[in-house]
Amino acid sequence: MDPELNAMSAVLDALSPLEPEVVARVLRWAAERYKLETVASVRQDSPEGPAEGNSGVVEPLSFANVHELFDAANPSSEQHKALVVGYWFQVIQKKDDLDGFQLNKELKNLGHPSTNITRDLDSLINRTPRFVMQVRKEGNSKQARKKYKLTREGIKAVDRMLRGNGADAES
Repeated sequence: MDPELNAMSAVLDALSPLEPEVVARVLRWAAERYKLETVASVRQDSPEGPAEGNSGVVEPLSFANVHELFDAANPSSEQHKALVVGYWFQVIQKKDDLDGFQLNKELKNLGHPSTNITRDLDSLINRTPRFVMQVRKEGNSKQARKKYKLTREGIKAVDRMLRGNGADAES
């Protein structure tokens, strides 16, 4: 059997009986022990798969509510505020897609309403690399509700904010 598969099997056997918070501690220890960069957003069910430069080891971050995430990320611009709230819904809450109304409603609850959420999302779509993408539009009118999804780069930008490296560096 392949040594890599043997190692994965051993890890699975060792972690399976443990509670999620214990698994998180063990994975954090392993990542530190082997000097691995961990990314909170990488999950087995993530369509994007592991981020580049990541060994696949996951450090789950847990936030009880959106304001804890928002405070930890400390976004500086309206676009980044929308990105962080999108991360809350897509990565933490595991929602399939996002809409501007939902994002701005949560931003209003946080005391940071967007002056124009559609413009903020369009800005995140039109930048390079793209942080958000439109996945569909419900309805035929100009006011039809658009559905969005954070890209892998958008998720990585929030991960950088959470690690204190800031998304403004845009690396």
